[in-house]
Amino acid sequence: MKTLLLLLGTFILTISPLQAFQNIQIIPKPVLVSEKPGSFNLNENLSIYISSDDLRSEAEFLNDLLFATNWKGYPIIISDVLPKTDFISLSLSSEIDHDETYSLSVTNQGVTISGGSRAGIFFGIQSLRQLLPTEIEHTDPSLVPNNINWEIPAVEISDVPRFEYRGMHLDVARHFFPVEFVKRYIDFLAMYKYNRFHWHLTEDQGWRIEIKKYPKLTEIGGWRDSTLIGNYGTGKYDGIRYGGFYTQEEVKEIVAYAADRHITVIPEIEMPGHSSAALAAYPEFGCFDKEYSVATTWGVFEDIYCPSEATFSFLEDVLDEVIELFPSEYIHIGGDEAPKKQWEESPIAQQVIEREGLKDEHELQSYFIERIEQYLNSKGRQIIGWDEIMEGGLAPGATVMSWRGESGGIEAAKMGHDVIMTPNASNYFDHFQAEPTIEEPISIGGLTTLQDVYGYEPVPEELSEEEAKYVIGSQGNVWTEYMHSGAKVEYMAFPRAIALSEVLWSPVDQRNWELFLERLQVTFDRLDILGVNYAKHLRK
Repeated sequence: MKTLLLLLGTFILTISPLQAFQNIQIIPKPVLVSEKPGSFNLNENLSIYISSDDLRSEAEFLNDLLFATNWKGYPIIISDVLPKTDFISLSLSSEIDHDETYSLSVTNQGVTISGGSRAGIFFGIQSLRQLLPTEIEHTDPSLVPNNINWEIPAVEISDVPRFEYRGMHLDVARHFFPVEFVKRYIDFLAMYKYNRFHWHLTEDQGWRIEIKKYPKLTEIGGWRDSTLIGNYGTGKYDGIRYGGFYTQEEVKEIVAYAADRHITVIPEIEMPGHSSAALAAYPEFGCFDKEYSVATTWGVFEDIYCPSEATFSFLEDVLDEVIELFPSEYIHIGGDEAPKKQWEESPIAQQVIEREGLKDEHELQSYFIERIEQYLNSKGRQIIGWDEIMEGGLAPGATVMSWRGESGGIEAAKMGHDVIMTPNASNYFDHFQAEPTIEEPISIGGLTTLQDVYGYEPVPEELSEEEAKYVIGSQGNVWTEYMHSGAKVEYMAFPRAIALSEVLWSPVDQRNWELFLERLQVTFDRLDILGVNYAKHLRK
């Protein structure tokens, strides 16, 4: 890896980024591009070569991607024999020592993609996709004009991501989205080389994952009686029962679908706050003998899990089933926006504070998080939590997701904890994308433009070179209080998620806003063919 980076660094010094990308419109921008004379044309003699049967899944993905070129119906052969010409070669290389690194070479004879792993090969295929005419995105060959020339420009690309963690989030608790839309969302993340999908599954407004030991979590917690109409504070509700959840079989289907695209799904099970839906189903895990209900509006609620032994047993049971469904190293446990009022008034909570020698309710939250961390660690997993988990003391091995600005992430990195930066000013895609006008749909508020996203730098200047190593990446967050449909999610996420993909993949010194906008125009053509309801503010 170090040798590769040295070679890339030397090459970058000898080639102008402006010159290198004159005809190459790939997003996120590859580290190294050298354009060559000539091109390669796809034709009916094309075959896909694989160096190992392990690459058959990637070859089949490529074969499906090339469907639009196949208007004559000729078969594309997947073979372990490399022909002299008319090939796309997928080859694992022991000389590439970073899993997500790839090289892509196009000559008039064919295309060669080499990678350090299947993931590297897959990312190389996504770059090849963007070298082809935009009509490649058609899923029906009859819609492709007969005069399309399936030409790929001759080029040499060497590429490696800047950050280990490149994530996008989707809240399915405020509003629920069907399996097919979640898969579509994952497809778009894969297209722009994201490798993490943060799936926000539980909230005050709905519990969205089947837990077989506790069926009322979805039978009761998965449904609310009504939903707020308009912005918070209007006091108007639609009076319509709303909900839904994913069965464990559907969860497995989505996790496998993402894995085929080299995306790891990270589930979020909120605790100790944002637990109204769970407590509506199982009120015995709250601090008081009272009626709990699934929330019908947005915001922060006082209902919170009581730190009793029964509650910890319940959460461990839930996490046991979650672990079986998600192979991810990380389990996100939330930890944000947990009011302490009920703990202050609860005899059980106060007994735990006294028993454990804790100073206050903030340290009680730290104790709560640490217990969950120890349990997940015993199962071979690690926790991620929002930056509130630092209040009262940070659990020993926790990764911090810094959302209230960057201060929590800076503090955590200085303490030697891994950090994922998600500051709301630049990484919250539920904000307006342009000045709120009559043309802009309803939003939770705030303003985060495409340029704000593209200009974001995940590594704060306050960190030393050593401390900066703890910033393992960043992600964009899509909270869905005001996203009632998949079309609205697409409008709010794209193209902002595309801008963030370049922030997370490409070298910071190669980012250029004006050139990105030019490349984005070609991407817009692709999104049009794919039927994406993206925001068109900067469409030329």
